[in-house]
Amino acid sequence: MKKLGCLFSYALAFLWSYLPWSFNVYIAKFLAFLWIDVFKIRKEVILNNLEIAFPGMSNEKKNLIKKKCMVNLSRSFVDVIRIPYLTDEWIDNNVIFDGEDTIKKVQQCDSGVFFLSWHLGSGDLASAIISRRIRPLTLISKRIKNHFLDAFWFGLRERSKSLFIDAHGKNNAFEILGALKQKRGVVFVLDQFMGRPYGIESQFFGVTTGTAYGLALFVKKTQKPVYPLYTYWDDNDKLHICVDEAIDLSLELSKNNEVITNKLNQVLEKIITKYPEHWMWVHKRWKNFYD
Repeated sequence: MKKLGCLFSYALAFLWSYLPWSFNVYIAKFLAFLWIDVFKIRKEVILNNLEIAFPGMSNEKKNLIKKKCMVNLSRSFVDVIRIPYLTDEWIDNNVIFDGEDTIKKVQQCDSGVFFLSWHLGSGDLASAIISRRIRPLTLISKRIKNHFLDAFWFGLRERSKSLFIDAHGKNNAFEILGALKQKRGVVFVLDQFMGRPYGIESQFFGVTTGTAYGLALFVKKTQKPVYPLYTYWDDNDKLHICVDEAIDLSLELSKNNEVITNKLNQVLEKIITKYPEHWMWVHKRWKNFYD
């Protein structure tokens, strides 16, 4: 099944490479229509999440964000199919790198660094571009239990200079430290709910929930800088890849993992508030940590 999944991913990517990039947008809008208007999957979850994060927001605004976020989420999946045949010409014409001074610091850093990221925009596509243009990335990512789907999904994502470490792998700690020694950028995605034993009680938009504490643990151990990394599509259909200044954790490093994780969550909240229509509101982020 794994070989079949890989072959299918390669064949689909090859055929997809002959289609215009605008086709991705059309497919994303169609998938979002099916999700929201036809099957109505987690429609209320999106609206409830928006009320938690932005109490009192008008229903009109919530519904607008609901539709746009599902289009952007659908596009993020479709964009992954482009990774195997991504070209420098397309990057030059369609990608805007925000935070050039910070990007130069990342490129000139003589050691591995951490990136704090979240499901905002086309993250996997951006990771392939960053690995090519800025610094090779290693992403901490969950594997898919279904062998065919896992081979298909990672068959696409791995057709770049990006590498992947199983978030729940037995040797992932050693692999993360090894990636830092190789001077790679190690990406932690912290915006999903995580219960015990990998999560810790934390605050997200002022509500108690669970967040993975792995990044906090490794930052304390290695003292490596943490750069916020996120993406979004603008109104001209240009992909913005944003690298913000390293997070100042000087006061938090001497404290426990919960304090550090809450500081990281505050960074996520700030960017999500700025680009709400690009975040993955469909996820059940605010589960009870003790359930």
